[in-house]
Amino acid sequence: MRSLSLLVLFLLVLIGGCGLLPEQVDETAGWSANKLYAEAKSAMADGAYDKAVKYFEKLEARYPYGRYAQQAQIETAYAYYKQDEKALALAACDRFIRLHPNHPHVDYVYYLKGLINFNEDLGLLGYISMQDPSERDPKAAQESFAAFKELVTRFPDSKYAKDASLRMAYLVNALASHEVHVARYYLKRGAYVAAANRAQHAIKTYPDAPAIEEALFIMVKAYDALGMNDLRDDAERVMKKNFPNSEYFKRGLDKPEPWWKLW
Repeated sequence: MRSLSLLVLFLLVLIGGCGLLPEQVDETAGWSANKLYAEAKSAMADGAYDKAVKYFEKLEARYPYGRYAQQAQIETAYAYYKQDEKALALAACDRFIRLHPNHPHVDYVYYLKGLINFNEDLGLLGYISMQDPSERDPKAAQESFAAFKELVTRFPDSKYAKDASLRMAYLVNALASHEVHVARYYLKRGAYVAAANRAQHAIKTYPDAPAIEEALFIMVKAYDALGMNDLRDDAERVMKKNFPNSEYFKRGLDKPEPWWKLW
């Protein structure tokens, strides 16, 4: 009984002592919207993106209807982007577009959204990878293209439109290369109908991409393997007209070592 009494007494003292601990002080208490925004921007400049996001979130929570709150949403998306938090950055962009579709800076948010997906494979692992860029999942490239297209279509006079257009041209080539890579895969495995269809899809979808030269050659080879001589001759005629000096007629689908193969 004596031991039990001592235990109860100890627990009471412990619980009571917890109330004596000092409460954590919020350093931002009483800060104005301008002060919160300035401190968040300062943290961004120092590369302290976690701290910046914390300040921007407090700013939006305390002053949800001011001009700083809307800017804080944009800055939060950018901070997540700089932290390589792709999912959070895209979610922040989508939230801003949904809440403020006519905001003066919504063109930048579309640009940022495109940029987030565009840069997905440009990190260190993407650089040293032995994988051909055309073999990667095209989902990010497709989403990047869609965001840039929305920007260029809705805001042709935006200061971001020119760069977005250049990136779209690059993405078209990348997406066309992916389609042709899949068609080549089917051809090498004897799936000639699938190869011809995939190559034809690439030609129809991306008619001006450099990869179309190979797509035409894949169609020639696939139709030849299937014994579809008329279709083979048509594809060959189109290819010779557009690419009269094509190396594919000399070496087939065998290619020299690509630039991305480091060893």
